[in-house]
Amino acid sequence: MKKTPFPAILVVEGASDKALIASFLDCEIVTVNGSAVSRETLEYLQEAAKTRPIVILTDPDYPGKRIRDLIANAVPSAKHAFIPKEKAIKHHKVGVAESDKATIMRALENLVPASAISKSDLTYADLLELRLVGPDSEARRAEIESRLHLGYGNGKTLLRRLKACGYTKERIKEALDGSK
Repeated sequence: MKKTPFPAILVVEGASDKALIASFLDCEIVTVNGSAVSRETLEYLQEAAKTRPIVILTDPDYPGKRIRDLIANAVPSAKHAFIPKEKAIKHHKVGVAESDKATIMRALENLVPASAISKSDLTYADLLELRLVGPDSEARRAEIESRLHLGYGNGKTLLRRLKACGYTKERIKEALDGSK
């Protein structure tokens, strides 16, 4: 089977994630071996990021978010690929290796920049108005995170990702209207 070339270094949690992805993608895949992200791995990614894009693809759970945050702090230019949790569950396990090729490819086609430089004037008050934060907002927030391929996060994380992608209040309203 011919593999699809992917020009970035893809960072995943473990060997099973790497094995699945290597079966259909032609790229460098770095494993961080679960939550034990070594200093050497972070230093390698920092150096590699000077000449190549870095994409983080971790499990859609709390340890995956923690690992993602560690790598993103070390490599601020890294982009993020998110797999919806409901598409990453098999045999009571949650992870990248429990998803499938189509889900992973969709995540890699919808990368989220980690840019600290905001591309939009979206505010937390806008998210309150749109009922994406505050009381009873979790289901609505999960819907927009799924529709826009932003991955799971709290209200502050959602705001940061929406701003990094350049989403406006109007564009978010359109996405929410499409969910009704």
